[in-house]
Amino acid sequence: MIEPAVVVVILLVMISIGAPIFLALGAAGMTGLYMARGSLAFFFAPTSFFGQLNSFELIALPLFILMGNFLGATPVGANLFRAAALWLQWLRGGLAIATVGASAIFGAVSGVSVAGVAAVGSIAVPEMLKHGYNRRLAAGSVASAGALAMLIPPSVPFIIYGAMSGVSVAALFIGGLVPGVALAGALALLIYVRVLVNPELAPADTISVHSWRERFRALGGIWHALLLVAIVLGAIYTGLATPTESAAFGAAGAWFIAGVIFRTLDRKKLVEVFASSVKVSGSIMLIIGCAKIFGDYLNLVRLPENVTEALIATALPPWAILTLVMLALVFLGMLVDGVSLIVVTTPILLPLITALGYDPLWFGIILVMNLEIAVVTPPVGLNIYALRGVCPMLSVEEIIAGVMPFVVVQFAMLMLFVLFPSISLWLPGHF
Repeated sequence: MIEPAVVVVILLVMISIGAPIFLALGAAGMTGLYMARGSLAFFFAPTSFFGQLNSFELIALPLFILMGNFLGATPVGANLFRAAALWLQWLRGGLAIATVGASAIFGAVSGVSVAGVAAVGSIAVPEMLKHGYNRRLAAGSVASAGALAMLIPPSVPFIIYGAMSGVSVAALFIGGLVPGVALAGALALLIYVRVLVNPELAPADTISVHSWRERFRALGGIWHALLLVAIVLGAIYTGLATPTESAAFGAAGAWFIAGVIFRTLDRKKLVEVFASSVKVSGSIMLIIGCAKIFGDYLNLVRLPENVTEALIATALPPWAILTLVMLALVFLGMLVDGVSLIVVTTPILLPLITALGYDPLWFGIILVMNLEIAVVTPPVGLNIYALRGVCPMLSVEEIIAGVMPFVVVQFAMLMLFVLFPSISLWLPGHF
């Protein structure tokens, strides 16, 4: 057991000194393979790396990222918030609740939580502060709702988990709908209850009355994106197209919306969109490939099997083991980014989950729900810093304090779907 301990120490040390996660995973895995198989490691490692990336479904990842970046270059995010605010103007706390709704829909447009926070937060937070909303409520509603993009399809984390586990990406997309809608509803309910208990958090009548004509007119700035998402997801759910084929159509449709309808794509912006998409996609691909090297070493020394046997030997009931796993994932999510958490933990935990009799599809949904908590909890919570970047009037401390009540609700919803797996598997069972 000395060699696995050395490999884990190498991984943790490299992460702690700020080394890129792909480099830490690759170096640790390569060291382990070399200690176990000598010079054959130089053959095993490249085979693992390219074997993992040689996946048709993984092509969907850069295409969905490109789709999200194209739409992120349009005013769709701001238009979503304005439309939701107009339709919810009658409700106390309506602006904050509108933020949740706009973030949920934008999540279906972009699939990337940070993009949702930037697009919706840049208009929502100033608007809420202008109308007297509590600063922490404004910050918490945007940062936490932005995480819905990870669960509501098309979801980049689902594509990564599907590549790591072999679970159908289309099934994961379908499975994420019920938890995504339920979580959005829970966040909106939290806002409503908090405002009801403490009216000072959100003054009443913050928006002047608008006519129904103006409300329907507000939908004119978002219907193109909503139609595109409906077509993309509808093709996947009905089996007319694979996730990769739908992603290609979605990227082309998003280019049309940005370049032809909104006319926000000049040559400079087009280069920025492609450069950003390549950078993000390349980073994720590097992490996935290097994680496969690390995962193959773990399988070589039978670490996943040993962990499974050790936990089952404790004679704890499955729900207790799952609770421990969820707490560990939430803790790890506070220290490691979401992509890294998926690629590192999936090879270790998936054998345990299947040994306990649970569906790998369900575990993928639960894992992504964990990531939603991870992106809003310090010190690595990306949504916190994304919101700080677009809303410099908020301090990091205010944002962290603002998201804490929402994190409690997120964890409660997580445990609901952990203890009742049939809820998240209900919809995939009908396709």
